[in-house]
Amino acid sequence: MTSEACSDIVYLKNGRHIEGLVKKESEDNVVLDVGFGTVKFRRIEIENIYYSDKKETRKMQRGWEMQKKLEKKRWLEREKELEEEKRRKEFEPKEVGYLNEKEHIVVSALLNKKVKASFLLDTGATVVLLSNRIAKRLKISLRGSNKDRVKMQTADGRIIDAKFIILDSVSVEGLEVKNVEAVVLLEESTMNVGDGLLGMSFLNRFNFQIDTVNKKLILEKRKQ
Repeated sequence: MTSEACSDIVYLKNGRHIEGLVKKESEDNVVLDVGFGTVKFRRIEIENIYYSDKKETRKMQRGWEMQKKLEKKRWLEREKELEEEKRRKEFEPKEVGYLNEKEHIVVSALLNKKVKASFLLDTGATVVLLSNRIAKRLKISLRGSNKDRVKMQTADGRIIDAKFIILDSVSVEGLEVKNVEAVVLLEESTMNVGDGLLGMSFLNRFNFQIDTVNKKLILEKRKQ
């Protein structure tokens, strides 16, 4: 046996009482809608139930509807605030410490969210350059069509083959850039420092400064 929902007060034998709408009744249980969920009581726990009239039921339902709308509005406002805060922090300048090795600036980076690498900062490099050994750790296939092949000139003037790729992401101290153009050296690298070059395909997404006094790279993400 069930009854239609109506506003009520459930008085319990432990002295407590709860207001809501009776949603369902049976010989053993009573289910009470309290606005944002339901509570199920056993009949043996209940001392008495006061049933209000339809006018009071409608009044309670309207009150719940207003409360739900207010809660939704507060939630949306909070979500907006969090999004704005996240966006503001995203574009705040960030200082990144670097090392000096053999007169080179060396920066740590995370590639494709899984492989750590040490890069020489090179504003003269058009794209990010990866050594052969780092490409193997990233499990990048070095096979491919001739259209992916490019020629690179090494520091000693040699011309060697490289493969053009797109890295899913490059991250420096949490500052992430997605879909970064890069090339992989097909031969073992002769570089004595680092795992590659951090070139302009990453750096051009930022306004950057190099503080040689404090050994800091300052990156400020550009607004699109």
